[in-house]
Amino acid sequence: MKKTILLLLALACVAGAIAAPDDKKATESKLVFTTIKENPITSIKNQNRSGTCWDYATVGYFEGEILKKTGKTYDLCEMFVANKNYLDQAIYHVRMHGCSRFSEGGSADDVLWVLANHGICPEEAMPAPGTLIGDSLANFTEFFKVLTPYVETVAKSDAKKLTSQWKVGVQGILDAYLGKCPERFTYQGKEYTPKSFFNTLQLDLDDYISVTSFTHHPFYSWFNIEAPYKWRQRLSYNVPLDEMMRLIDTALNNGYNVCWGGDVSEDGFTRTGLGIAADIEHAPDLTGSDAARWLKLSNQEKAESLKKMGAHTPELVPTQELRQERFDNWESTYDHVMVIFGIARDQNGREYYMVKNSWGKTGEYDGIWYMSKAFMALNTTYVFFNRNAIPGKLNEAYSRILINK
Repeated sequence: MKKTILLLLALACVAGAIAAPDDKKATESKLVFTTIKENPITSIKNQNRSGTCWDYATVGYFEGEILKKTGKTYDLCEMFVANKNYLDQAIYHVRMHGCSRFSEGGSADDVLWVLANHGICPEEAMPAPGTLIGDSLANFTEFFKVLTPYVETVAKSDAKKLTSQWKVGVQGILDAYLGKCPERFTYQGKEYTPKSFFNTLQLDLDDYISVTSFTHHPFYSWFNIEAPYKWRQRLSYNVPLDEMMRLIDTALNNGYNVCWGGDVSEDGFTRTGLGIAADIEHAPDLTGSDAARWLKLSNQEKAESLKKMGAHTPELVPTQELRQERFDNWESTYDHVMVIFGIARDQNGREYYMVKNSWGKTGEYDGIWYMSKAFMALNTTYVFFNRNAIPGKLNEAYSRILINK
């Protein structure tokens, strides 16, 4: 009996010794983040089955701006913004005779425009998202299948003259699915209009600028980014890549969050909370053999491979040239908007941005994504932030630019 026990112990030690290298590698690969800088954010929302990341992210961004400036926490109404913005977009699409993109998507500029021209209301002043169709969250599946053909029919009509009644029809669809925007409402015992309520939030909308980095336009000039969901003709300021990244860091370190628009269709962006500019060709452990095999893997298999590599995943080196190439060949697109609110570092010293998403408290970090700086450098379409986040001479320079814009 004693010999049997000793033999079993010996076998266990051997098995442990054999498994140790893999276990150690897995432990070393598992990402461990240390927070370097973290700014306050409001609660994480869930856009659910709606293409409204631009809405939820930017409204959440402005909630953070109000929190920073006043110390007050608000839950502002995303469906108010959607209702107003989709009517604006429909009017634009009809003016273009259908030669534009009418869709659920948008940008931070849309929320800015709605706030400036229509105001805003608190979440409680309109029906909760999804409730008008029996859902508990926003669900645009039926809504846009009804709205889109209506707008397209008007935009591509062969009529010699349109009446204004088509706008009444669009508004009716918007109100039926999103709820009617209130003309007046009561909040915390006081009565407001959307504009008078906005005026209490202490936001100066002239403070917000959009910055980008591409070489097909001159640096230090303004231009309208050629991206499908950026239909409003609001310009972004073009700077070199290293300067754009410095501006993000400067804003965060000065206590300001940044609204980010860019591409999350990359394989390095997972549904579990990670964004990394994975260099597939130099990561055999990711593919099992080569880059060709990687392309055949399912999204879940790719995510598992990335998780396995973790902190040891090699990354592409972001350059101005590579960034431009990926934008021009459609490898990097504009398909999502989120809020950057902090900086973290993994156990190997690689730095990440802490990002608030609008997919509910999902993933390994309860709705927060860790996106490497290399990923962000390659996949940012624009960043939208308060120019007061930029200190001293840089702020003065941007102020002059805005005056001369």
